[in-house]
Amino acid sequence: MPGEGGEAGEPDRAGEGVSPGEGRETAEAVEAVFREERGLLLASLVRRFGDLDLAEEVTSEAIEAALRHWPAEGVPARPGAWLLTTARRRAVDRLRRDRAYAARLAVLAADAERAEPAPAPDVSGSGQGFGSGSGFGSDELPDERLQLFFTCAHPALAAEDRTALTLRCLAGLTTPEVARAFLVPTATMAQRIVRAKKKIREARIPFRVPGPDELPGRLPGVLQVVYSVFTEGYAASSGPRLQRLDLAEEAIRLARILRRLLPAERESAGLLALLLLVHARRDARTGPEGEPVLLEDQDRGRWDRPMIEEGRALVVRALTGGPAGPYGVQAAIAALHDEATDVAATDWPQIVALYDVLRTLTPSPVVEVNRAVAVAMRDGPGAGLALLDALAGEPRLRAYPPYAVARGDLLGRLGRDGEAAAAYREALELAGTEPERAALRRKLGE
Repeated sequence: MPGEGGEAGEPDRAGEGVSPGEGRETAEAVEAVFREERGLLLASLVRRFGDLDLAEEVTSEAIEAALRHWPAEGVPARPGAWLLTTARRRAVDRLRRDRAYAARLAVLAADAERAEPAPAPDVSGSGQGFGSGSGFGSDELPDERLQLFFTCAHPALAAEDRTALTLRCLAGLTTPEVARAFLVPTATMAQRIVRAKKKIREARIPFRVPGPDELPGRLPGVLQVVYSVFTEGYAASSGPRLQRLDLAEEAIRLARILRRLLPAERESAGLLALLLLVHARRDARTGPEGEPVLLEDQDRGRWDRPMIEEGRALVVRALTGGPAGPYGVQAAIAALHDEATDVAATDWPQIVALYDVLRTLTPSPVVEVNRAVAVAMRDGPGAGLALLDALAGEPRLRAYPPYAVARGDLLGRLGRDGEAAAAYREALELAGTEPERAALRRKLGE
């Protein structure tokens, strides 16, 4: 390929004079830079050249070049800047060779020039410096990931495509990894990602942060994409495991980025708080065989206390300065669970009150199910069961296993074992993961 190797000024010397141990360390250093900075690098290239495919290709080529040169020459003091320079040169080389490609990008660039640019977010005081560890300097490479967030989560894209594109571009997962996350064939996921990119290109969706008048309408979609990634990691929809910790941790990483980029948006603090407060229980949520452990049975000594404290501080930020948003309210509920020494000591009246607020912000059958369970803990199983039975005609709950599980639990507490068994059998038919099915079979055996 013309220009290959030119970015370093020397021929390829992959592994020359490097021991296997040193090679592994170099590969790990490249992986660390790639994982942390890929979204930042990709966003900068998209902003510069206006094409997501080109940006992805030259980013991958820059990583490959690093794997060739760094073992022999050592990891640069500023590896991110090295990768950015390499990727930019590769992109320029490609555009010189492909006039049609360059002409198409020129049209995109003209569109971007005509679009009124949105003001850059004020990240002063956020504590985010891009020279730390990665080698990126804020004067050379401003953080343009926020533009990529809003592009990947654009409402013109299908919901499943938005999540897939966010995982691919911002979380840095490969297409096979994204496919495994959602238990679909790699070819199917590749089609989704191609479809999303094509939509961005053909609809000329701009790579920019929405203006102040657009932001309130667009931000919930961005937060929802990150929350969807976490939800799949927290409780997998299907497969052999109850939790996908890798996905949950990627979602937290993305939520941290959003929090740094949008420090004035209280719901970005609320989302990060919610994810941290829930993820803090991860080690206690499953037993030795991977089976689910209910909240009331969890060993709270295994909960991640530093993570809980971080989440609690963010809840204060999310609930201060105006009406609460749905993520802030959910985070407050999670904080009350995490603060309690056991289920009996939990402030159930306050949790019910918070669900009353949440049902006005985001009314849904799932919120009503969770509220009914909280009412059962406050007022007794009969009160909760009456609320659940009132939801029996809700079609969206017919394929929602937690609804049937909650009914089975409350019926069992009331001594109505036959009805409880019927509810558990219904839940067993709907359960998506093997650990859930195994736990329900045990319930039925009891």
